Amino acid sequence: MEKRITVLPGDGIGPEIVKQATRVLQAIAHKFSHKFTFNYGLIGAAAIEVYSDPYPVETHKLCTECDAILFGAIGDPKYDNNPTAQVRPEQGLLKMRKELGLYANIRPVELIRSLAHRSPLKLERVMGTDLIVVRELTGGIYFGEPRGRSGNRLSAFDTCRYSVEEVERVARIAFKMAARRRGKVTMVDKANVLETSRLWREVVMNIHEREYGNIELELMFVDNAAMQLVTSPAKFDVILTENMFGDILSDEASVLTGSIGLLPSASFGVGSPLFEPIHGSYPQAAGKNIANPIATILSAAMMLQDAFSLNKEADTVKSACFETINEGWLTPDLCDETDAKSTLEVGEKIIEKILSANVL
Repeated sequence: MEKRITVLPGDGIGPEIVKQATRVLQAIAHKFSHKFTFNYGLIGAAAIEVYSDPYPVETHKLCTECDAILFGAIGDPKYDNNPTAQVRPEQGLLKMRKELGLYANIRPVELIRSLAHRSPLKLERVMGTDLIVVRELTGGIYFGEPRGRSGNRLSAFDTCRYSVEEVERVARIAFKMAARRRGKVTMVDKANVLETSRLWREVVMNIHEREYGNIELELMFVDNAAMQLVTSPAKFDVILTENMFGDILSDEASVLTGSIGLLPSASFGVGSPLFEPIHGSYPQAAGKNIANPIATILSAAMMLQDAFSLNKEADTVKSACFETINEGWLTPDLCDETDAKSTLEVGEKIIEKILSANVL
């Protein structure tokens, strides 16, 4: 199999973690006789420095001429600490999602038993956690118009807007995923306050009744969902929600596993699918060879499975990651600093396991 992959390392630790993920993909290509071609582009602060644009047309062209996109991280203190900056790295990610029509973000959260002690929750609460957050990605308050400042900049406003079509297409993805899992969707909203949430509730209930009556549908307000994620996380199977709620809840869910550096994600829609770790650019660690590459490597595994239908190859990557973790090859976010391995060492151990794996 031959596939073209656009690689966007981004900012901060992005280049370091993406390098390990591409090396893993190269190992898979070698072991299973595939050919992956990598084309690199700039995004975020790295792109602003060169093009004065966080998502330049050159990068967009690469993203439209590939089979999948591997993305690292975005963000830079130079812009984060300047509230008056007109151009920001994060605008590049939002623009990419919008222009590629990537409307559904999939974030799996699964507890690794050997790391359960790293969770901030008590063992009895966190055990059994295995959920997926399906987040609508191109609508809502992050994209709604009008938005801006008024009254001599003494007030500000944003618009949250959703259409029936936007809700329907992401809801169907959530129900289909639940059908392959434990058969339950929890739809999270704020329908007691927000009109957009009432639209969400109406549309999701209608789709459930018409098309997915065999799936259990639970309706939950976002404040209750936030509490239950830290009191009874194992009760959730598939969480379906809008853009901002999904952003917040998926980050909350990420800490259940003990480190945000373990969790991958994928975004699907009209254009080439995007695969990325859920964490940020972690600029304090940039260049220090201490960042956890596993979330990015697991994102590459999601690419193999969900974009290329290479299930055996994806399972090989995931098994190598879990074996590496279980044997104690951990970056500083998961162990005492004296026992920690580097980004490179963890990547090399995973590659070693891939190449030596006995695959039937």
